[in-house]
Amino acid sequence: MHKDQRVAKTWVRRRTFLGGAVASIACSTLGASIRIAAAKAAKTNKATEFQLACMTLPYAAFPLRRALRGIRSAGYRYVAWGTSHQETPGGARIPVMPVDAAPAKARALGNQCRAMGLQPLMMFSTVYPESEHGLAILTSRIRQAAAAGIPQVLTFGHTQGGNRKLWTERFKKLATIARDHGVMIVVKQHGGSTGTGKACADIIREVDDPAIRVNYDAGNVMDYLDVDPIPDIRASAPWVHSFCMKDHRNWPKDQDCAPGYGEIDHYRLLAPVAFLGRNMPLCCENIAAPVLPRPSQPEGIDRMARRVREFLETVIAGLQA
Repeated sequence: MHKDQRVAKTWVRRRTFLGGAVASIACSTLGASIRIAAAKAAKTNKATEFQLACMTLPYAAFPLRRALRGIRSAGYRYVAWGTSHQETPGGARIPVMPVDAAPAKARALGNQCRAMGLQPLMMFSTVYPESEHGLAILTSRIRQAAAAGIPQVLTFGHTQGGNRKLWTERFKKLATIARDHGVMIVVKQHGGSTGTGKACADIIREVDDPAIRVNYDAGNVMDYLDVDPIPDIRASAPWVHSFCMKDHRNWPKDQDCAPGYGEIDHYRLLAPVAFLGRNMPLCCENIAAPVLPRPSQPEGIDRMARRVREFLETVIAGLQA
């Protein structure tokens, strides 16, 4: 996170803050519709099918094919496409999927992933919904995702805020296109006016279409707003259909990190969605250890990916035992 993006941070210790303002706000903002939806979801009593995926993003300094090979060797069956990869030593990073690429290109990459034993679950839109070309680019991403057999396209708002009215208008238009292509757009937290799951869920409820849902990024909630994500996930769980998995620490360094290395309790994080009776992609975005330097070789990233998978498998097994 850039220095100018850290201005909004309160620097209040997380658990102290939870004991005060956040807890009271979370309780007071739980409207009747949220309680009703949560109750209906809880009645399914059917275990959520968590789909553990690793993003290619941690391998951005290496070729995409090496990323796919490493993710499969780390024991994953699912993958999420990152944004770009350095295909040659010292060369420029190449987009995983250009925004204007024909659907056939996405289909070819999807087939390549499956041939390597990986089912692609998610791709980045690489555009803010309020962007001048947001509608056109998100439409292109929907078509690419459908061709590749990817069920979800990920988007998020600007760290300085977002135009809720414009978001709602555009999502209502995009929902029809997404449904026609069998794709879901998921919106995650990224600071600003959509920095919490509750804020994103409010927009999704206003759009009121099953093709537009929430992706939960607990690391971003804690990083950008210094808010404990546990009350927030409880408020937004009925609309959450996937996660970008990352953790966060405020000490000894203010830093995002791999799940299990930060201050977020992943048992409590996943508990509200553990029995929703639907598929739930968990796409590992940050798999690094805090404080320590990132590996300079891809084999080091492979080891980090495996460690995160094993941690999350343990958490899921415990929750659903």
